[in-house]
Amino acid sequence: MNDVTTGPLDGITVLELGNFIAAPFATRLLADFGAEVIKIERPDGGDELRGWRRSKGTTSMMYRTIARNKRSVTIDLKSSEGQQLVLDLAAEVDVVIENFRPGTLERWNIGPEQLQAANPDIVVVRISGYGQNGPYAQRAGFGGVAEAFGGLRYVTGYPDREPVRSAAPLGDTLAGLYGAVSALIMLLAKARSGDHQQPKVADVALYESVFMAMESLTADYDAYGMVRERTAGNLPGVVPSGSYPCADGSVLIAGNASGVFIRLMNSVGRPDLATDPDLVDGTKRYLREVELDEAIVSWTTTKSTKEVVAELSDAGIPVSEVFDAARIVSDEHYLARGMVRSFAVDVADGHPEKVRFPGVVPQFDGEATEVGWLGPDLGADTESVLSRKLGLTPDRLHALRTAGVI
Repeated sequence: MNDVTTGPLDGITVLELGNFIAAPFATRLLADFGAEVIKIERPDGGDELRGWRRSKGTTSMMYRTIARNKRSVTIDLKSSEGQQLVLDLAAEVDVVIENFRPGTLERWNIGPEQLQAANPDIVVVRISGYGQNGPYAQRAGFGGVAEAFGGLRYVTGYPDREPVRSAAPLGDTLAGLYGAVSALIMLLAKARSGDHQQPKVADVALYESVFMAMESLTADYDAYGMVRERTAGNLPGVVPSGSYPCADGSVLIAGNASGVFIRLMNSVGRPDLATDPDLVDGTKRYLREVELDEAIVSWTTTKSTKEVVAELSDAGIPVSEVFDAARIVSDEHYLARGMVRSFAVDVADGHPEKVRFPGVVPQFDGEATEVGWLGPDLGADTESVLSRKLGLTPDRLHALRTAGVI
């Protein structure tokens, strides 16, 4: 394992009191750029993410991905000695990020008040389903529920079927992004002013993170009486845009901008539509969505996906084949930008094999950021972190481990 953290956040230390996706996603963003992230896990099994989407072995690739560049330290947060260890660590860090249900840390005597008593300069990011206050604050909240409550699930899918969710944890990752940004905002405010009255605790709700992605959902309701409904794969009013069948697959075409629309209609052999004065306005294009889609389909179905992508790309039209994992890991653009990174991983049987993981976003100064290491084995850094940060002796560490505290 790489023992050196480098990057623009080098020198920042983050304590992660999180499970599953939202808080760990936030801390991974900070870890990717050099922050030292100390991830606290239960001694008896650790983060449940270790078992998610795992068909063999003991640690999922999902965990290896989201916990990359972090240190795994096992502490029993329900024990008084474990709680004291957390407070001792808080005195040595800059940021705490957690995603327990509101009130949980307070019951464990490691809430923001206790954390800031241990370290007045610390900033705390709290991620929960419904936020720290309000009528629903105590409800259990997962990302999928937040997507429903935040308005996303209702508009996702086909109009004649039940709503569906995206096959990616959007609610959690959006909240994780807001969590990371919240930490950076508070650190920046503190660094610029030195004023101890700057914000110290950020309250990020999963549903609000989703709601922020819904742009003018409620404004359209008030202004136009519009309740957005499911429109399959398309956004309402964004025409023409969506997936279109080809001779050997499908492509995604985004031809809704006025200039792009003209080029698209000329490319598919319909210059009459390109010059139709009624189609200059996007709203009127929306009213003729079926006609425009039929014109595109009559052209795409005569060509392969590669032909469609090549011809429309040359014409300056946003287009892509619909990639699966196999296409992504071999695509030249992904590889050129360092977005697919290979690691030797012991997946199950003690024999390391090549496994490809996502790279780091964003790039800085035209260079892809390196991934230091994958999510570590459970408790791999417990002794090293507690001895380095807290000065615990081998005898003390042995006693804590014997007592089940670590």
